[in-house]
Amino acid sequence: MRSVSPSPESTPRRHALLLFPAYPLLALAGAVTHRQVFALLALAVLLTVLMLPRLCTLRAAAWLVWLGALTALLLLSLYGFAGLLLEAVPVLINALLACWFGRTLGTAEPLVARFITALEGAERLRQAGVATYARQVTWFWTLLLGGQAVLLSVLLLCAEHTGLLAHFGIPSPWPVPERWAAAWLDLGGYLLLAAAFLLEYAYRRWRLRHLSHPGLHDMLLKLVQYWPQLLRGKGATAS
Repeated sequence: MRSVSPSPESTPRRHALLLFPAYPLLALAGAVTHRQVFALLALAVLLTVLMLPRLCTLRAAAWLVWLGALTALLLLSLYGFAGLLLEAVPVLINALLACWFGRTLGTAEPLVARFITALEGAERLRQAGVATYARQVTWFWTLLLGGQAVLLSVLLLCAEHTGLLAHFGIPSPWPVPERWAAAWLDLGGYLLLAAAFLLEYAYRRWRLRHLSHPGLHDMLLKLVQYWPQLLRGKGATAS
């Protein structure tokens, strides 16, 4: 298996990964305290995490976009929309991820196959059962993320008192108790995805137990390192 030294671009991605845990903590603080400042800070952290690799290039355009987006978030918070925007973020993330997984199912390289290639090398896909399993797991994540996006959309729209429909004075066709909607929007959805990831990792080690597997820590580090190759598809190279 060919060794590849980490690229300079991997450093900003690692810094972004270290910064990201602040986002769910601030989002949870905003949900518990109902204070717009926490929602604003959570959105600012998420925006910074997404843009950090471009910001580290010190290009003026990237910094102008970042500052403009921060200004827009501040204006939204002044009008009381930061909390609603923050609750819409999980809907958008789940929908985009479902589309990302799903659109690779029509290709010869489903997304999980890219992960395997990046982490363990292309030869791993030629071993018995691996390519089939990669496509099945890609289907699993497509359906789970798509279903989660639909559920979160319903909760965001139909939550009693705090939902978008209630915010604009429109009766909800399916009133959802505010406490349950907030619990899933702010915490439950994230816990579901984390649990699904860990359970799939454990099931994979059992299902393909005749093969060796990288440790969970090493796997996460390599996913961060080879993220651009995963986005592009062909050419991910395991170290």
